[in-house]
Formats: sequence, C-alpha cells, structure tokens
Amino acid sequence: MRELVIIGGGAAGLSAAVSAYDSGIRDILIVERAPELGGILNQCIHNGFGLHTFNEELTGPEYAGRFITEVLERKIEYRLNAMVIDVQPHLVTYVSSEGIVTEETKAIILAMGCRERPRGALNTPGYRPAGIFSAGTAQRLMNIEGYKVGSRVVILGSGDIGLIMARRLTLEGAKVLAVAEIMPYSGGLKRNIVQCLDDYSIPLYLSHTVTEIRGKRRVEGVTIAKVDERRRPIPGTEMDFDCDTLLLSVGLLPENELSLKAGAALSPVTGGPVVDDTLSTDIDGVFAAGNVLHVHDLVDYVSEEAAIAGRNAASYILSGSHSEDKVKVIPGNGVRYTVPQYIKRNAGSVTIRFRVSDVFSNATIAVREGENVLKRIKKRVLAPGEMEKVALPGPQYNEEIGIEVEV
Repeated sequence: MRELVIIGGGAAGLSAAVSAYDSGIRDILIVERAPELGGILNQCIHNGFGLHTFNEELTGPEYAGRFITEVLERKIEYRLNAMVIDVQPHLVTYVSSEGIVTEETKAIILAMGCRERPRGALNTPGYRPAGIFSAGTAQRLMNIEGYKVGSRVVILGSGDIGLIMARRLTLEGAKVLAVAEIMPYSGGLKRNIVQCLDDYSIPLYLSHTVTEIRGKRRVEGVTIAKVDERRRPIPGTEMDFDCDTLLLSVGLLPENELSLKAGAALSPVTGGPVVDDTLSTDIDGVFAAGNVLHVHDLVDYVSEEAAIAGRNAASYILSGSHSEDKVKVIPGNGVRYTVPQYIKRNAGSVTIRFRVSDVFSNATIAVREGENVLKRIKKRVLAPGEMEKVALPGPQYNEEIGIEVEV
C-alpha cells in the first residue's frame, strides 16, 4: 500500500507533493495524463507568475520548473501519460503503457485542475465553421504547436485567458476587433484588462454577447448585441464584425468526474468538492486543492492552497485521525461562495477564500461567528474576477461563521 497518490501533475499536484514530502511522507506517487509535468503552465508563456510565491516575476513554464525541480530533488515518484479512470476510497486506478494499474493508498489528493466551458454550453446560433476556438486551445496551438489561429479575431468573454490571448494575438500580428462580455463587469483581473486590452486599444463591450456566427467552411463574421438585465439580446443594438476567428473565453469548470466517482459531495456553486479547513472532502482520506476545488485567478494561490492539502494529508496518514466536529461557513450578502465550506471546531488559524457576487465600491467585508464580529476589512473595490481571502486566528470555533459584504 502506498502512503499518498496525487492525481494531477500541475501547479497543485506538484506543490502538494513537495509539501507532503516535507511533512514526513516518502512514498508518494503523482499520476499525470500529459507527457510532461507542469500542467497548463507549460502553455502560459507570458509573465506575471510567482510574485507571491517566489517574490519575482516568472513565465508559466519557469514557475512550473521551480516545483518540478523540487519534486526531482526529493526523488518523488511520478507517472506520465497515465490516465486515471477510477477513484474509490483508498484506491486509484489508471491506464498507462504498463496497462491498467490499481494503487492502494492511505490518502488521495485530487489536483486535476479545470477545463474550459465549450461553445455547446452557450446556445449561440449559427453554423459550426472552422475558426471557433476556446481561448485555452488557441493558446496551446500558438504557444506550443506554433500555429497561427487567425488574422481578424473577436473574443467572447473577458476571462483572464481571453484577455491574455487578446494581447498574444496582437503581438503575433493579428487584429483583435473586440472583446464582448455578457456580464456588466469583466471576469478577469484588473491588471489584465489594462495590460492586455487598454495598452493595445482593444475595445471591451460589457453587457454584450455574440448573437450570430456567419460562415460555413470558415468563420466570416460575427454579430454582437447588447443584453438586458436578464442577459437577453436587445433588438437594434447589433454590431457586425468581419472576422475569420472567434475565441471563447466563457469560464472554467473544475474537472470533477473523478471526484464524483470517488463519491465526494460537490458544491453547486464552485463545481468542486465540499471541504473543511484541512481541504479534506467528505470521503475519508480524500483531499482536494487547486482549480479542481474552485477556479483561482492566481497560480500562486493554487500552490499555497495545495501546500495546505499536502501537509494535512501527511498529518492524516501519520495519525489516521479524521475529526467530524465542524462548524459551517455561510456565504452571506454579496458573497457567492467560500472555501472551505466547513471549519473544524479546534482548527485554530484558518484562511477562508471567497468571491463576491457583484462589483462593490468602498465596501467592508464582515466576518461573524454568530452575533460576534470576528473581523472587518475595508476594501475600496471588490469584483467577482478577483478572489478575496480572510485569515481567522482561532483558537476555536463554536458557532457558524458568516461572511458578507457591507456597503
């Protein structure tokens, strides 16, 4: 029996492995379906990574390389080109060149990352011509495969990958005509709006969506229109763009098919497992971290969170304890969700991450335990595109923790 199996060799899996090793666990296996470690970071050749973790600005491959080096230095075992097909409590089954392998293990860390929401989820009318890409697919085609995806481009959705690809396409000689966002606010970081759109005079149309895709063999143009408060197109507000490419940056979804197979309860809001402050799911010995748990805006936070999962998985393996005495964390007014969703009563210091549901100015984050206010944090701006966090000192919790935004 192995001590620990980690599913996923991206930022979360690598950080969790290093943390678990440094916490005393030696028999660790990382299972990665790609032919190399590093995950999505390998195609993110822009800089901006590592400012929190390493206090310097790195590209995605450089950031991944730091953790890969730490894994190799510790001689942590890993399998590449290995697809996990089933997860049960204390059992992981994967397929590789070795055939079908089932590993019995004391603990499992889910670190499968996330995937992009496809066009099929949008119900956009039109044919299915060539030239329609998800932003992440276009990123891989350009940065790893070396292909040019288009010359005249419209981007639907203002997620961070879409914003970054607007800049990348421009630098490669393409003309990005517009970025349309169905929400009244951007889904990306403010710095990416400035550095990727404003600096290149690329217009951002908020409260707009694509209503028509023209072309049969290849995209020939798209129409965007303004939407009302119910996100329905408003007749008479249409704008036509002659283009050969449409990029979709319409959200990321935690990759949780394996979490469901393991029997873990999923949050209807995040799409990831419900966890406590140790990042343990409701399945004994199964932990989760990174974008499989909830979609992050900074990879530094993924690594930080995964290190917590690694330490707690190590503690579980060494002690075998699994406390059930917990209090619930309640997302209140203006808060979409929290991670964790539960805190052990004797948890001590805890960091709660959350996202707000709208844009707020000159607001206050209030954290309450019952009627007792534990903390107030004043914020000049709160936006759904940026994850917030609050640290609670403990030493123990007796009532439900509520987090809300006061304006």
